[in-house]
Amino acid sequence: MSSKVTLVGAGLVGSLLSIFLAKKGQQVEVFERRPDFRKIGAVGGRSINLALSDRGWRALKEAGIEQTIKDIALPMYGRMMHDTEGELTFQPYGKENQAIYSVSRAVLNEALMDVAEKKHGVKFNFNQSCENIDLKDIEATFENNEDKDNNERETIKSDVIIGADGAFSAVRGHMQRMPLFNYTQYYLPHGYKELHIPANEDGSHRLAPDALHIWPRHSFMLIALPNTDGSFTCTLFLPFESDKGNKEAFENLNTDKEIMNFFETHFADVIPIMPTLLEDFKQNPTSSLVTIRCSPWAYKSNVCLIGDASHAIVPFYGQGMNAGFEDCFYFNEFMKKQLEKNGSIDWKKMFEDFQDERIPNANAIADLAIQNFIEMRDRVADPEFLLRKKIEAKLHEKFPTRWIPQYTMVTFSHLPYSYALNTGKKQEQIMNEIMKKENIENNWENLDWEEIVAKLDN
Repeated sequence: MSSKVTLVGAGLVGSLLSIFLAKKGQQVEVFERRPDFRKIGAVGGRSINLALSDRGWRALKEAGIEQTIKDIALPMYGRMMHDTEGELTFQPYGKENQAIYSVSRAVLNEALMDVAEKKHGVKFNFNQSCENIDLKDIEATFENNEDKDNNERETIKSDVIIGADGAFSAVRGHMQRMPLFNYTQYYLPHGYKELHIPANEDGSHRLAPDALHIWPRHSFMLIALPNTDGSFTCTLFLPFESDKGNKEAFENLNTDKEIMNFFETHFADVIPIMPTLLEDFKQNPTSSLVTIRCSPWAYKSNVCLIGDASHAIVPFYGQGMNAGFEDCFYFNEFMKKQLEKNGSIDWKKMFEDFQDERIPNANAIADLAIQNFIEMRDRVADPEFLLRKKIEAKLHEKFPTRWIPQYTMVTFSHLPYSYALNTGKKQEQIMNEIMKKENIENNWENLDWEEIVAKLDN
């Protein structure tokens, strides 16, 4: 027996989830407050490139659209570090041929909607703002925001409402009024601004296209991800306000001179390849970075949250989209179990299983993402950090199943995020002891590898 499902939000997670729901025979209809992205050529002003890794690919494969997305993605095999002198250092992400994939948010979103709509018959409704959710009667009220003079409202009755409407979810906003609903939000003192490196005249990339480029500068950094058209999407992460130890902040970059002085001092090598630097810096918005946690994610058998609506994270592990897609994968797995067991879906039990599986792991990747921000901006260019990575790589080579680097666990495996977080803490303690050894930079290859990995097993 199929259920009528109202899905709020046609972003990446909502569009992918609609495919899973439709493939399981559910009557799914999607409502999105923004216009049809495919007609306006952008996704709500947020076109930061995303990094698809194993968790995301598993969900796309299960949905039957892996190859469709591979055609619009570029592999990145490691970090290319740029120092202040323009010198380059390459740090591979994993073993040979392991890569994360750069993909445009807008292009990916359009591809997912096309598959949902054309292959699976999902109906999308755009310019529909969610104005009210009746949790008990399972009703959602939407207002047409396309015509300001005629804000027509419609109330939709459903069997299930799912909120996939992002970090500032309207569905979650109504759930927050429930007793015993827990919610926190935490803003980093840093913001971000998108910049652009165009392709060469012949369409080729101006930087190596098979790496994620990072300019780490301790309290701030610049990153660049390749696009299939030869360009790079760049993001500057910088504090909003200056403090005693550091004057570099968005609040101090107001005039052309201030902006150019900042880049000449810290990112001189990008100036020749960013012809629209000043224009982009002044025109593109400065956005904030928020971590959102909540519980429960569901109300009875009526309403459930998924993706950023339930666990928005900062982008520094490249796992925001991957975690959301992994939500969809597990949502689908629990639907599958219900259908195999009962022939229909017990939504209350399904929601309980789903949030029991996902909430601890969503909290773990939120912690990991903030932790990785510190690593990316402060540590990746540090010689001691690079030696630690060499030692860890050797341990992984000798004991591939007993010592798995935390980055590998998060990015190139399906191990729970909570396991990666807790195991990473143990590894860090062990590595701290190793790094204290006398003359370790010269003697590291003579370490007792079996003794080290045995400590992890204890």
